[in-house]
Amino acid sequence: MIAPEPETAAYWIQQLRSLTHNTKAVNVCPMTQLRKHWIRLTLSVNPKNKIPVRVIMKTFASGRNERVVFQSLKELGLPHGKNDVIEPAAFPFEKFYELYHKICPRTDIEDLFKSLSNNTDVLHADKMIEFLNETQRDPRLNEILYPFANRQTIKYIQENYETQEEYKNTDMLSIECFYRYLMSDNNACVFLDRLDVYQEMDQPLSHYYINSSHNTYLSGRQFGGKSSVEMYRQVLLAGCRCIELDCWDGRGEDQEPIITHGKAMCTDILFKDVIYAIRDTAFVTSEYPVIMSFENHCSKHQQYKLAKYCEDILGDMLLTKPIDGFPLEPGASLPPPEKLKRKILIKNKRLKPEAEKQQLELFLKGQTDAIQEENDIAEDPDLTVDVDGKFDWLLLHGPSARACYSESGTKGLNGESGLSSSSNTPAPPSGGSSSADLKRLQMKKEEGNLTAEEEQIMMVQYQHTGATSSIHPLLSSFINYVQPVKFQGFDVAEERNRSYVMSSFSESMALGLIKKECIDFVNYNKRQMSRIYPRGNRVDSSNYMPQIFWNAGCQMVALNFQTPDLAMQLNQGKFEYNGNCGYLLKPEFMRRLERQFDPFSESPMDGVIAATCEVKIISGQFLSDRKVGTYVEVDMYGLPTDTIRKEFRTRVVPNNGLNPVYGEDAVFVFRKVVLPDLAVLRFAVYEETGKLIGQRVIPLDGLQAGYRHISLRTEGNFPLSLPTLFCQVNLTTYVPEGLNDLVDALSDPRAFLSKEEQRMKQLASMGIDSSEIADVPTTTAKRTPASGVAAASGPPGAATEAGDASGAKKEEKKDDPKFDPISLSLLQTDKNYQKLLKKQSKELELVQRRQDKDATAMLRNHTVVTDKLNTTHAKERSSTKRPSKKENGQSSVLEATQKSQLCELMRQQADQWTNLKVTQMKEICDLVLGYIEVRKELLLRIMKEVQEEQKRELRIVQEREVKEMRAQQTKASIESSRSVMNDRKLKNKAERDRRIRELNDYNTKRFIDQRKIQAQRQDKQTQELNKRHAQEEKDVIDAMHKEKDDFIRKYEEDLLAVKRSTVI
Repeated sequence: MIAPEPETAAYWIQQLRSLTHNTKAVNVCPMTQLRKHWIRLTLSVNPKNKIPVRVIMKTFASGRNERVVFQSLKELGLPHGKNDVIEPAAFPFEKFYELYHKICPRTDIEDLFKSLSNNTDVLHADKMIEFLNETQRDPRLNEILYPFANRQTIKYIQENYETQEEYKNTDMLSIECFYRYLMSDNNACVFLDRLDVYQEMDQPLSHYYINSSHNTYLSGRQFGGKSSVEMYRQVLLAGCRCIELDCWDGRGEDQEPIITHGKAMCTDILFKDVIYAIRDTAFVTSEYPVIMSFENHCSKHQQYKLAKYCEDILGDMLLTKPIDGFPLEPGASLPPPEKLKRKILIKNKRLKPEAEKQQLELFLKGQTDAIQEENDIAEDPDLTVDVDGKFDWLLLHGPSARACYSESGTKGLNGESGLSSSSNTPAPPSGGSSSADLKRLQMKKEEGNLTAEEEQIMMVQYQHTGATSSIHPLLSSFINYVQPVKFQGFDVAEERNRSYVMSSFSESMALGLIKKECIDFVNYNKRQMSRIYPRGNRVDSSNYMPQIFWNAGCQMVALNFQTPDLAMQLNQGKFEYNGNCGYLLKPEFMRRLERQFDPFSESPMDGVIAATCEVKIISGQFLSDRKVGTYVEVDMYGLPTDTIRKEFRTRVVPNNGLNPVYGEDAVFVFRKVVLPDLAVLRFAVYEETGKLIGQRVIPLDGLQAGYRHISLRTEGNFPLSLPTLFCQVNLTTYVPEGLNDLVDALSDPRAFLSKEEQRMKQLASMGIDSSEIADVPTTTAKRTPASGVAAASGPPGAATEAGDASGAKKEEKKDDPKFDPISLSLLQTDKNYQKLLKKQSKELELVQRRQDKDATAMLRNHTVVTDKLNTTHAKERSSTKRPSKKENGQSSVLEATQKSQLCELMRQQADQWTNLKVTQMKEICDLVLGYIEVRKELLLRIMKEVQEEQKRELRIVQEREVKEMRAQQTKASIESSRSVMNDRKLKNKAERDRRIRELNDYNTKRFIDQRKIQAQRQDKQTQELNKRHAQEEKDVIDAMHKEKDDFIRKYEEDLLAVKRSTVI
């Protein structure tokens, strides 16, 4: 295009770019695509301004006989000869739309309409509302943000899509309205708001996935490929935000820095031309920051040119200083994309701050020689590299892979620094070819006469030069938030806590870190950025699978944009959303420091709702312009547990590329998607030969449920005009095994009425009113013979079982084993105790007999002494027969003396008797107290034996329960696996294995929970039994102590009752 002045040209470019680089423009509905194709047909006129029938025939002849097209044109009253032409005015869009339905009848939509309308010609509004709310709506959506359809929704549909006037103001919709609605933007397969920037853009840069390119300058293979400035324009216009510039000293007299792929025989482009291209296209598609990743091999003199070109050409777009509030300090976070709008950052090694300041001052003073004399000692050791590419093998395999270099060491054919396995690194020439031979081969390469064998020799002998470690201070001063450093381990990075430094990893090294330290890698990517690049032996510019590294939170997963392979399709499909701005916010748990995330987890995570996705491929439209057989594959990429590929494919529909119908068996279920936020679905249509016709990658969290048309893309992700797939998508919350009934009951309580309510309804149907039914108190349910009274009458430890009325295998409920209480009276019935009692009783009887004998002897002795004294006294009184007055006095003295002697004797005898009784009582007391202790020890020993027997019985019961439970669990596991193997809905071994693995995981958790509950119950049983035993032992000891105390109290009372007495 030629414009009269630059302003006009700039205006045209601006407006055209708003159309050509509009994300919504490539996501239009099938109806709009039909209209665009019709416009294309009306513009495909011959010199006489007529539309050739041949052009129309080419659109519809795929899989159809040409006569069908001609007959359809005839039925519409249009010219229908092979060489005829049509007036554009006689071919409006409605005619084209009628022709479309005649040649490509949508029987799939017609069948759906009939199923909703009960085979009538119109669909009631209530049915349509039900269809929109239950079939076309994801039940997981928020009801406020995504309200349910109502009458206003139907009115809107009628106003926009109803063509028959008689239905516009009624509660009915015609099939034509239904057609047009399903093919409209209001029934898009994705949420159209996701095509705009809908995510928060005020998070640190490390919290985003960044659309990144590798070897951006190449338009083909890495060895002997062509470099092109246009690649930078196209990559930036495609939404890429991180581009690579491999900078070398110029070879010409002008010494202009160039961009090329080292010594890999690639063509050169000027560095300044690339900077101009970046300036012109950096912020056309997105205003968010661009990162220029320098692979710097230039001398300091030419590095100055790099810095000046960036400064002069990019101007204010170049970010040369840190922005306010985000200093380059440990602990400070990276700035958000919102703060860096329309800014370009340089990723290049940087000098130490003090060295940079000193050298920059010398440079500004014009002392360039002093700068050239500065060596690598002035640089930050973390930022320098080993030029010879040597490294310590032991460190490579250390705990944190400390020798995982970034931008350093020997470089592979990909032109990136880093370490890769020996199997991936081209071996050096064993024979040591001379430089003359290499120059000869290079000349032949430039002349285009190089054979495949000679090219292979050059590839094997190729050795890339590492990036320079001597940095010009001016270029160094432009580096801020993206400072590459040598990776020294996750622990070192965490300790230093510098978010503005980052490391690059080869594909192979990154896989090794994910394999060994995936959680640490995820945590590293929360704080600072990482860049992944392809391994060195991908000389064909092929790509690795980026999903693996997205799962670990890696921000810049660099791909070869010039290669439209599966990896690039996933990348473009993912970054197409959020306005194609090049930045996608990572899931929350991959951003929050307190959350732990394992990319290899197979279980749903806390706070993340797993999903179930079911896809039914119904039909295709305009898939090919040739009569070929087609089939569809549906794959999912996400976490390793979510990734399912090459498993789900439809049958081949032969000889129909126009409107194949894939049948009822084309239903594919992704039953458990652990992390929907990271998962993407890929639809791919192939010819029967395996050639790709079209594909589409859609993030699962952006996919809409229901009947949808999915427009296809080319291998390079460019939209195809008419090819679409008509699918049904069901998205639900994942329900773990065994909880389906509960979820169904919660979601539809009416379908799960209680038996009482169901019986009440049945009685009402028989004419019985609820008022006629009396309220009867609920009685205790009768127990089965296996439980209740029958079980209670059994031996201790018998367990009851609650059977399930439906016959379903459920965990049996066990009653606690019953044991008789160990009371003192029960223990006293023991034969050993009875034997001891008899023995003690006999011993006590013997002692009492002896004591009685001693008491009798003492009593006899006292009687004899008393009698003797009385006799003596009698003789003395008889000696004075006639007492005189004087003798009467003597007699009174005698009586007093005798009485005194008798009282003394009685006192002595009383003391002797009391002492005897006290001694005997003391003897009996000691003996009985000893008996009580012996009895107590015997009772406790008997109790211990009974308690140990009860514990042994309890252990036997518990071991039997454990054995029974494990047998039941084993049986349940076998039955689960058998049911999966016999399930005809599972179509392949991989799906069955996945289902069995899911069931095994569920069974394992359920079995562990059951065993845990059982262990807790048994532990409680044991604790309760031990507690009861302790209480019973205490009761026995207390009873014996009471018996002892009672005896001592009685002994003391008897002791006090003993009085001095004598028997005369």
